[in-house]
Amino acid sequence: MAIGARTLQRHRPSQGLTLRATSLFYLGVMVVLPMLAMTIQAVQPGPRAFWEAISEPYAWHALKLTFVTALIMVAVNVVTGTATAWVLVRYEFPGRSLVNALIDLPFAVPTVVTGVMLVALYGPSSVVGAIIGKAGWKIIYDQPGIILALLFVTYPFVIRSVQPVLIELDRAEEEAAATLGARPWTTFVRVTLPTLWPSILTGAGLSFSRALGEFGSVVMVAGNQPLLTKTAPIYVFGEIESGNRHGALAVSAVLLACSLLILVGLNALQRRGGVHDGN
Repeated sequence: MAIGARTLQRHRPSQGLTLRATSLFYLGVMVVLPMLAMTIQAVQPGPRAFWEAISEPYAWHALKLTFVTALIMVAVNVVTGTATAWVLVRYEFPGRSLVNALIDLPFAVPTVVTGVMLVALYGPSSVVGAIIGKAGWKIIYDQPGIILALLFVTYPFVIRSVQPVLIELDRAEEEAAATLGARPWTTFVRVTLPTLWPSILTGAGLSFSRALGEFGSVVMVAGNQPLLTKTAPIYVFGEIESGNRHGALAVSAVLLACSLLILVGLNALQRRGGVHDGN
């Protein structure tokens, strides 16, 4: 037994080293190397060429539209996602398990299918779309359609970040506030929200980062109209198709840098113990 234990101890360090090396190698091949290759090729012509590529009117508008629609989506998602998590945790109702399962559906549905579903429901030829059109509004093939698509594909992030924190939350402080006469909204804002805020920030950051690169659903609902509904991912695809490789690389590098900064910032907050990621 002693000999077997010593042999196992000798093998453990080598096994751990092999596992770490394999994991890091896989990460490097699948994530780091493609990122480096794209970044190097984007900046290789020089800073001036890079700036000209992203400040070109069509590229600049595509970037602005992407960030604005993503920010609007995040603002809506923070409110609705937190409210949905609250309902799922704090209330019992028929079909709650089904609702909880449906929340993850956007992760499973192909994004192109998402776009098709939204066109079928809100498109000009649909009943809902015709009613909205008579009221002078337009969703599909306009900017509201982009926001709607982003809301669908990022729907689970805030909910899944906030939900586990709510489950583990000690309700003693809430009960104490209620005993002292605080109203439910006052209790939520002053007692519960400060605890939930880090997880809400995590969900919002993940949603924003995800929205920056969304292509499949947006391309179906946006209509690909330059200076109106063409987002940065659609612009990148179009420039690759037309042969402007450097323009596509430059805009892609901007999106990648923003997403990476968001994720690095969230990870830094997590290491400080300030954010719960909901995993």
